[in-house]
Amino acid sequence: MAVQYFWRHPLAEKVREEGREEGRKEGREEGRKEGRIQNRAEMILRILEWRDVPVPESVRQRVMSCTGLDQLETWGRRAVHAATAEDLFTEDKA
Repeated sequence: MAVQYFWRHPLAEKVREEGREEGRKEGREEGRKEGRIQNRAEMILRILEWRDVPVPESVRQRVMSCTGLDQLETWGRRAVHAATAEDLFTEDKA
């Protein structure tokens, strides 16, 4: 009787392949999310620049380092009406 090691068994290979596919899928999803975050941050800065609002380096860095889509959405809405770039970070007054 030949000894067949578990890692060479067809079932083990199937489990490994499923794991690799899951990893690839998670990687693609993470990449898409990172792309959306970067695009949204760049759009906020473009909106300010299109409106001729000066953007200090500190604001540019804060926007580009943000990883929260909800926060970027809020800043994007504010960018449309902001008088200064710093207004992105000012809480709305009720």
